[in-house]
Amino acid sequence: MSQSRKLYIKTYGCQMNVYDSERMAEALGGQGYTQTDTPDDADMIVLNTCHIREKAAEKVYSELGRFRQLKADKPDLKIGVAGCVAQAEGEEIMRRQPLVDLVVGPQSYHRLPALEARARAGEKALDTDFPEEAKFDDLPARPKATRGPTAFLTVQEGCDKFCAFCVVPYTRGAEVSRPAARVLDEARGLVERGVREITLLGQNVNAYHGHDGGLAGLVLDLSAIDGLERIRYTTSHPNDMDDALIAAHGEIGKLMPYLHLPVQAGSDRVLKAMNRKHTAESYLHLIERIRAARPDILLSGDFIVGFPGETEEDFQATLDLVAEVEYGQCYSFKYSPRPGTPAAEKAHVDEATKDDRLQRLQALLKSQQHAVQDRMVGREVGVLFEKAGREPGQMVGKSEYLHSVFVDAPNARVGDLVPVTVTASAPNSLAGRLRAAA
Repeated sequence: MSQSRKLYIKTYGCQMNVYDSERMAEALGGQGYTQTDTPDDADMIVLNTCHIREKAAEKVYSELGRFRQLKADKPDLKIGVAGCVAQAEGEEIMRRQPLVDLVVGPQSYHRLPALEARARAGEKALDTDFPEEAKFDDLPARPKATRGPTAFLTVQEGCDKFCAFCVVPYTRGAEVSRPAARVLDEARGLVERGVREITLLGQNVNAYHGHDGGLAGLVLDLSAIDGLERIRYTTSHPNDMDDALIAAHGEIGKLMPYLHLPVQAGSDRVLKAMNRKHTAESYLHLIERIRAARPDILLSGDFIVGFPGETEEDFQATLDLVAEVEYGQCYSFKYSPRPGTPAAEKAHVDEATKDDRLQRLQALLKSQQHAVQDRMVGREVGVLFEKAGREPGQMVGKSEYLHSVFVDAPNARVGDLVPVTVTASAPNSLAGRLRAAA
């Protein structure tokens, strides 16, 4: 490539989009692009979008509007929209925002170099297909540059569950798993570049079937990689939490004691309307089995309040379930309709009621989070340092339980994994001190 160009990628939404943005940047690196932290000096801007949050598409159009003057000042600037909004909106994006040169869905970004070449030649480039070829097989080998100590690694995409509120089956397609050999090769490459912790990603990651032993078998094989110290995975569906994966939490030391297992609601009536195909009782029984395998596991989840038809009695069932489980971390949202999903056509709960229920739920969840963190004080945890803190000599890293921990460690380096005694609990983090030398 005769000329180096600058690429700016803005990533919205989930960890999978973070991973996708990395791979898109690597793919465009072969076209001579290097990344920049600002759109002002970019030769190409890509918005990697998410369709989960409320009014996601409108937020993308608003962001594109901010680039209008930049495009006027720099006519050769190319602007692309990727991700789930791109998949859902397609040609509509180019119709509403003519400044967009390129639209690519999440299953087609391995074709990004060819699309960029078309855009650079003056064409409008659009690809929102669900191609038959394996996307990951066609991506370039990952560069050998040094990495930070943690990394995401996508092993599964798509979902076959068709929850009534969710657009993922329509924007990411059916469940597809990467072959275990390719996942292991990528993991080894990440470790060679300095990664010590890998989080396996999938829209429904515990439905992974690229290994004869499922996700548990993949985790076991990954645990044999020298230099890989920690393994996590997200996000899971309760119906795919099989016996082997439950047992793995007690048997595989490198699998961290943290599990994000969304239930969404505590009312069986609402769960049926959501098409979740599990009950509150089956979920609670599952939690019992997981805690029997790994008693210290920290549980995280997702909740939607104000789903169409939810009554106060239904909402109380959600509060009751939360009280019984005791989550260490959680995400909770008001229901908002996604066009094309079954729930979008149903009568909605009024906004004031949704606001009230969300505040009550979040108050309970926050109290549980604080209680879990407070019980960590005095315990020793392993902290993987990820960056320097704000104070001189301070380092910040994650514990096994995914808590952020701030430690006075002037001689430590990013990537060190050290024993730390927790000394204090803050609203969203812990403080600790290094274990005294023997």
